[in-house]
Amino acid sequence: MSLDFFSGLATGLALIVAIGSQNAYVLRQGILREHVWPIVAFCALSDALLILAGIGGAGVVIRGNETLLLMTRYGGALFLASYGALATHRAWRGSQMQLDQGSGATLTVSLTTCFGFTFLNPHVYLDTVVLLGSIANQRQGNGAWVFGAGACTGSVVWFSALGFGARFLAPLFQTTTAWRVLDSVIALTMWALAVTLVFA
Repeated sequence: MSLDFFSGLATGLALIVAIGSQNAYVLRQGILREHVWPIVAFCALSDALLILAGIGGAGVVIRGNETLLLMTRYGGALFLASYGALATHRAWRGSQMQLDQGSGATLTVSLTTCFGFTFLNPHVYLDTVVLLGSIANQRQGNGAWVFGAGACTGSVVWFSALGFGARFLAPLFQTTTAWRVLDSVIALTMWALAVTLVFA
């Protein structure tokens, strides 16, 4: 494999491995072992779509469309704040979830929620489409697409590790207190990201 591929892999991982709304959601689903395969596949494929779109030139369009970025910013903030409120309610209620039964959310609801975390976050477009697209297009020949393949591979590796590796944390989440802590952290993350989107 070429240097462009490994460069794309490292850059993609550097951007995606951070505490964020999407990662928090995937982690929670992984602990519950609920719709993990579809959630991981959706996140990885969405990242790949955005990365390849950026290499194909969509980054230039997004960077110059203030209306689109503004709509995404406030729509994303509203979505994150709403999910933060739900997480706050779960933390306050403190109900213990049965890991073998999950939360009861259907696949459609889970994927719709994941869609919101993915596509209603303007930082996703700036990181994957604009930034990764710009870095990739600095390469010669087909190097941009090789770089993109590396970045897409990084997404697959990360979301797979996060979603399927979370089950090893399951023994820690057999108590109400553990779920309260997790949901409190998720709520604070969502609220902080929502505030950042509005006032950044």
